Amino acid sequence: MSDDGGRLDRLTAMLRRRGVILPAFEIHGGVAGLYDFGPIGGKLRRNVKNIWLQHWAKHGDIVEIDSPTLTPEPVLIASGHVGEFNDYMSECKSCNSVFRSDHLLSDHHPNPDVLPPEELNSLLIKMGVTCPGCNQNDWLDARPMNLMFETKIGAMRGGRTAYMRPETAQGMFMLFPALYRHFRNRLPFGAVQTGKGYRNEISPRQGMIRLREFNMAELEYFIDPEVVPSHDFSKWNSMPFNLIPDPDTSSPVSMSIRDASEKGIIRHPTVAWFMGWTWDFLVAVGIDPNRIRFRQHEGTEMAHYASDCWDAEIEGSYGWIECVGIAHRGCYDLGAHENSTGNSSLKAWRPFQEPKSVDKTILAGNGAVIGPAFREKANAVNAALAELSNTNQEYPFQLTLDDGSEVTIEENMIEMKRVVATEHGEWFLPHVVEPAFGIDRIIWHILDHCYIETEKSGESYTLMQLPEFIAPVNVAILPLMEKDGLVEVADLLHRQICSISDVSSYYDGSGSIGRRYARADEVGVPWAITIDHQTLEDSTVTIRRRDDGLQMRIEMDLLQSKLATGSISELF
Repeated sequence: MSDDGGRLDRLTAMLRRRGVILPAFEIHGGVAGLYDFGPIGGKLRRNVKNIWLQHWAKHGDIVEIDSPTLTPEPVLIASGHVGEFNDYMSECKSCNSVFRSDHLLSDHHPNPDVLPPEELNSLLIKMGVTCPGCNQNDWLDARPMNLMFETKIGAMRGGRTAYMRPETAQGMFMLFPALYRHFRNRLPFGAVQTGKGYRNEISPRQGMIRLREFNMAELEYFIDPEVVPSHDFSKWNSMPFNLIPDPDTSSPVSMSIRDASEKGIIRHPTVAWFMGWTWDFLVAVGIDPNRIRFRQHEGTEMAHYASDCWDAEIEGSYGWIECVGIAHRGCYDLGAHENSTGNSSLKAWRPFQEPKSVDKTILAGNGAVIGPAFREKANAVNAALAELSNTNQEYPFQLTLDDGSEVTIEENMIEMKRVVATEHGEWFLPHVVEPAFGIDRIIWHILDHCYIETEKSGESYTLMQLPEFIAPVNVAILPLMEKDGLVEVADLLHRQICSISDVSSYYDGSGSIGRRYARADEVGVPWAITIDHQTLEDSTVTIRRRDDGLQMRIEMDLLQSKLATGSISELF
């Protein structure tokens, strides 16, 4: 969507002026890709995150966790981030400016971020792409840059390499054993986490769209791949979704998610189910439903471990932007960490419908050695040895016991035995479906979609039509004038409203009442309360509704009661 008459510039200027979103560290020159959420923006972000958490918690099988942002290097080696979390950059030979190669080619290829470096180099020359800094077409070969911020845990030479987390997901995979116990060893279940992520973007751009420090919200939903899920799609039966399943076209098809799932366009029912709930959330927080579409990743774009991935894209002043990714990650993550550590606690148990008789070879402890070596732990060691699926071990190796402790097994401690056993179930790695939300991008599009420019009394007028439940300020307290005792009443009412749980108020006594209404409308305050001389006589105030300017008289006690119960709109 193109910017009409500088609308984007006016919106950005307003957000900065009113303390919503503004460049960070500006008096020291600022840093690209870092932004502050001011007093208005900070509360808006908190409200959106809280609504996101409530949106998933109400399902009953999803809980919130919180893990560190500082991540040891072995975790991110196992996950693949150390080796694979790269973007290609191109450096101008003339001025030494550096840019993301795919960004330079965004107007010349439908999906340049999937191209290998050889094709990136060739296209830059073939299409005559010039450096944005000096306008020359003279590039060094594209080379990869890891996007993680590296740091150290500990002091001096004893410090361990670590990274600021590029995503919240790995913390949730590490907590799988605790989550599995919490849900009484039964799948499916999920965990959510919100917080900061960090990516050392080569060329941050488009304001809040591409940041170096950003707010994210992710959900990891653990499922048994052999159990066919049963999801209720009925609430979306009459709601066509804009889907782009064909990577060769940008024209969406209109189809219900039930139909798309049953026809195999969406390859897993749980992915389809999360697409529906994602749409519900985006619309609830103020995104225009007509400007949402779901685009399926093409084969070359999809992560190697994913069997399906859809992006929820939102149209705004910067065009169509990916704001949510919903991926079926398979068992890649849990398997990668298990392979890296040898720890088998990341598995879940699947009981058989009928016990099975199995002829197999197992590792058994040599009692003459195991007993003296491990004493009271000997039985636990024998049990853990019998559970090993891999009998071709390299000695010595570490064996994890049920209590989480580890022991070292030497070759003389074990012997191979062939046994016929009755098995009642099996251990397996759960699969994961992950909806990942870019909170900053979503907040930007909420502001973009809710920002209305109109005219009032022959003058330009701006209105931020935020949904009431995410508005950063619920009530503006406006004394008609700052004299005759009105200030004291207004200040008392302001403090009383601020003491109501989850309700915020601000006081504004500067300028004409019309200007103060306009300031409140500009940042999306749903209700403006005017205190006048009649208030001193009968304890009533005038309440004004933001979206249409409708006003009515109400007692202050009733006002506070309605605010406390979230039912103030019932008065109109």
